[in-house]
Amino acid sequence: MKQRFHGNVIGMSALAMLALSTAVLADNKMDDVTITSKKLDNNTYMFIGAGGNIGVSAGSDGILIIDDQFAPLAEKITASLNDIQAGSPKYIVNTHYHGDHTGGNAHFGATGTILAHHNVLKRLSADSKTPKSALPVITFAENISIHFNQDTLEVIHLGPGHTDGDSVVMWQQANIVHMGDLFFKDRFPYIDLAAGGSVMGYRDNVSAILDKLNDKTKVIPGHGDLASKNELLKFKHMLDDSINWMRGEIEKGHDLATIKQMGVPAEYKTWGWTFISADKWIETLYQDLNAKAD
Repeated sequence: MKQRFHGNVIGMSALAMLALSTAVLADNKMDDVTITSKKLDNNTYMFIGAGGNIGVSAGSDGILIIDDQFAPLAEKITASLNDIQAGSPKYIVNTHYHGDHTGGNAHFGATGTILAHHNVLKRLSADSKTPKSALPVITFAENISIHFNQDTLEVIHLGPGHTDGDSVVMWQQANIVHMGDLFFKDRFPYIDLAAGGSVMGYRDNVSAILDKLNDKTKVIPGHGDLASKNELLKFKHMLDDSINWMRGEIEKGHDLATIKQMGVPAEYKTWGWTFISADKWIETLYQDLNAKAD
């Protein structure tokens, strides 16, 4: 018994060391990340680092940020904000709950107010390890307006898409939109079906936002460089083509393995990336559209 207990302790210690090593490696990866700032107008900026792009409003009312990337980057994000304007963010808007967009919540939420859709609070609070300071304080069902720095930011929820708690943020005066993960520029998107995401909902939500933009709108994607309405339209065409193609394959009775062997349509061969390969995109389309076809 003593020997078995000793072995269990060693095993548990090894698992703890592995978890610690993994966390340290993750932190070390962030050591090399640089937060770059792009000024979009007098009060508005886009930060690119690791994880989701950050939108920033900085002016006489203070600082507001949209998303906050990974936890180990919080100090770097703070330093980049201080290069623009002194002070901590008054408001933090979460476009959804994923950790590459909310990792800095605990840091920034200690001094600022976090806003998000109801389902972001639901999903973040479901994890007992989430500290209170990382949770949204103000939540909403559909839309909420933030009057800040001589502009009105419309935070819009359009229903299930990337997850069941997505928000898009539109600056009325500045003519800028932050899409959250409803836009992966020139890449296949991640649609989190397990978190209430929907392939058709995703496409329809992108379409609904496109109707609100003009040719001068600056588009901040969840991932990728600053974009235009035309580049978001190109992304929407990929979604349309992918949906129509997959529906056709399902109607022909092709199973997932057969479709994977065929691969995505030729014009989208280059859209796969590290996280969402062509195979992963095929799996997402097949799983969701095939379920709805039954």
